[in-house]
Parts: sequence; structure tokens; C-alpha cells
Amino acid sequence: MPTLILVRHGRSTANTEGVLAGWTPGVALDERGTRQAAALPARLAALPIAEVVSSPLQRCQETIRPLLDARPGLTAHTEERIGECHYGDWSGRKLADLKDEPLMEVVQAHPSSAAFPGGESMRAMQTRAAEAVREWNARVERDHGADAVYLMCSHGDIIKSLVADALGLHLDLFQRISVEPCSITAIRYTRLRPFLVRLGDTGDFASLAPREGPAAGDAAVGGGAGAP
Repeated sequence: MPTLILVRHGRSTANTEGVLAGWTPGVALDERGTRQAAALPARLAALPIAEVVSSPLQRCQETIRPLLDARPGLTAHTEERIGECHYGDWSGRKLADLKDEPLMEVVQAHPSSAAFPGGESMRAMQTRAAEAVREWNARVERDHGADAVYLMCSHGDIIKSLVADALGLHLDLFQRISVEPCSITAIRYTRLRPFLVRLGDTGDFASLAPREGPAAGDAAVGGGAGAP
């Protein structure tokens, strides 16, 4: 079965403003995110990418644009099921204001039971994304062969949930996974099991440097803004 390259969108204006964007329209890449997207074609130059599949949200569409411009023969598709989690009433709110919500503790410690008011559950988010990947695996294998490589551009929580699915981890453990903006995660699917061959690779180790203040113990809901 194919190898899936998962790209998280570049850093967005919502990331830098500390806002949980969700499906809020008009959330674009910021200046750094634009540079990250521009560097993507060179980072992926060695890969014979057969198809590109993207979340419909603007920040993902902007992230893949330089890659599509560099490879004019590459076919791009939009896939609703790998769009961001529907955060409902939390969408557009500051993460700093959400940290004291009782539900945030559930999102951090027991996400499989978390459902956002006016939105969807994290279980439903993972299920739709995993179903999309399995259907695209079959489609890409049918059209391009079992050794094909294809790319999906999606969002932090979606990619983390797909990694958990590939590793056979319970969703309650997915907050232990971190993927920075414009990072590359690769999963090679086989008939019996997936293999995680890259996780959150940015080629930049700045995010590992010690930061000022105490280390945060909570996961970045929505994925976080990456290295400063």
C-alpha cells in the first residue's frame, strides 16, 4: 500500500495570535508560514508524489500552493474529512481564555470522551480522518501502484490522531504527540500494519532548545505555533 506524507499547514495568523481557529474562515499563513510553504518543494524534491490531497481550509491551501506551482502536472484534491476539528463554540476564542474551561482538562487527559459544545467529538474527528486515509490509500494504490507516495496537508490534531491510529495508540494518548507547523510526518501502510517512518520532521531543532519559564505540561490544542 502507499506511503502517506502528512504535512501540517504552515504557521498561521491564528497560531501567532494564540487563537483556536477551527473552521473560522479567513485564517491565512503568517509571514513565517509563507516562508515555510515556499521551502516545501525543495524539502520534498526527492519524492515522486503521485497525488496531493488537502483540507479545504485556507491555511492548508496556501501551504500546498508552492508545491503545486513547482509541479504543474501534479493533481490536487480537496478532502473535507481531513479538515480541522470542528471546535464549535470554542472556535475563534483565545487559548489563554479556554485553559480554565472544565472541558480543557478532559481534552488534555481523556480526549476520547471530549466533545466540543456546538462542534464534534475528538473520536468523530479521528474516525473521519482515518476513514479518509484508508479510502485514499486504496484509490492511490489503484491508480498509481502499491509503492506510490502521496501527500495530505492537514492540521495538528488531525495529524496527531492519524499517528495514534497508525501506532495502535488509544486516542487518550494522542496528546503525547507533537507536530509543528509545516512539519512532515510519513506513514508507510502495508497489508498487515502501518509503519511510522517520520514524525513532525521540520529539519529545524530550534524547538528543542530550553525556553524561558517553566515547561508546559499541557498539549497545544489545535497544534501550537511551533518554535519561537
